[in-house]
Amino acid sequence: MTGPQQTVREAGPIGLPRLLAGLDTDGTRMAMSEHADRYGPLPAISALELIKLVDRSGLRGRGGAGFPTAVKLRAVAGRRRPIVIVNGSETEPASAKDRFLLSRLPHLVFDGAALAARAVGAPQAIIRIGDRRIRVLGALESALAERMDGDRFEVVAGPEEYVAGEETAVIHHLESGVAKPTFVPPRPYERGLHGRPTLVQNPETLAQLALIARFGPDWFRESGSEADPGSMLVTISGAVAAPGVYEVALCTPLPDVLKAAGGAIEPVQALLIGGYFGTWIAAERARTLRLSRADLQLVGGGLGSGVVIALGETACGLHETARIIGYLADQSAGQCGACVNGLAAIAQSVEALAEGEAHPHELARLKRWTEDVRGRGACHHPDGAARFVQSAIAVFSHEFERHRRAQCTARPAGLPIGEPR
Repeated sequence: MTGPQQTVREAGPIGLPRLLAGLDTDGTRMAMSEHADRYGPLPAISALELIKLVDRSGLRGRGGAGFPTAVKLRAVAGRRRPIVIVNGSETEPASAKDRFLLSRLPHLVFDGAALAARAVGAPQAIIRIGDRRIRVLGALESALAERMDGDRFEVVAGPEEYVAGEETAVIHHLESGVAKPTFVPPRPYERGLHGRPTLVQNPETLAQLALIARFGPDWFRESGSEADPGSMLVTISGAVAAPGVYEVALCTPLPDVLKAAGGAIEPVQALLIGGYFGTWIAAERARTLRLSRADLQLVGGGLGSGVVIALGETACGLHETARIIGYLADQSAGQCGACVNGLAAIAQSVEALAEGEAHPHELARLKRWTEDVRGRGACHHPDGAARFVQSAIAVFSHEFERHRRAQCTARPAGLPIGEPR
């Protein structure tokens, strides 16, 4: 790149929102003209300096695992013929943040993808979305038509089954049309799409990267904590007044996270944090925790896909767990025994406990099976499903006897499963 280097801009949005600053309340997409007025052009920053900025910011992936973004960038940078994939599949039924970003702020995601491609030396980026996301597709196509660099991006739609969003499944689908996870290693950064080193990032991660490149790592760290800097998009649902996507500073106390969605509409008995691969946390314990990796690790959980579900006291956690694990068992890619047979047995066991029809030793069997399936298979589907069930066993242990006596009369909470919305 020739010419003088453009440094980061002097100031970014103060406080929150950051990612969602400037959005119209009518639900429309931010046009390129407004995006350019708000953010200006992409900073003319070198690949090396960009990776250094991301490293100093402490940005971690916002798609699930929370892997340091700079480490991923460095792993791909300098390799031969790299590829960038924006994984906007969002196959977690309880999450809506990525399609919110892609449909409302596509230029911020495109900017992040362009910067990531520059950082690793890729000529273009592929944006992968679900094949039923008609609104997202329309927003992306309209946004690309407004961009001077629109020809550097390709939008591809694919299946929306739960495991189809796993990064190796996305790569496999782009190569062969089959959206099934593959065994690792090799990791995508070593040998990904068409055997080439591949950077796979979540839309929110790239949108955050676009802001860091403009406003700098010190600005990014003004929110959150030293260990967990920045903000994140959280999809809040369940027994709250205004379910939706909200931007929350990391390390916000969990009770205050619910306040972002108008607060609880009834007493809350538990929170599900991180999505259906996440963990149930009893409400009393949740009141002492923050939305941070360190706090959630204390209860065996994590930030995951940024999902927070409030389970009201009128709902039944055991029945909801049975519905969700049944869904997760049905979402198996069907290629590993631990997933095909193990998750089916686990789902049947939880269903039997919820319906009061369990074998006398059902709970002991269930605990054993959830341990047996972990760490096996091509992907982490059994691990996440088992962790979810293990958290339910701990949090809803008081429900087992009531269900055995057929004394549960709770109403369904209606947590989202099945067809993506």
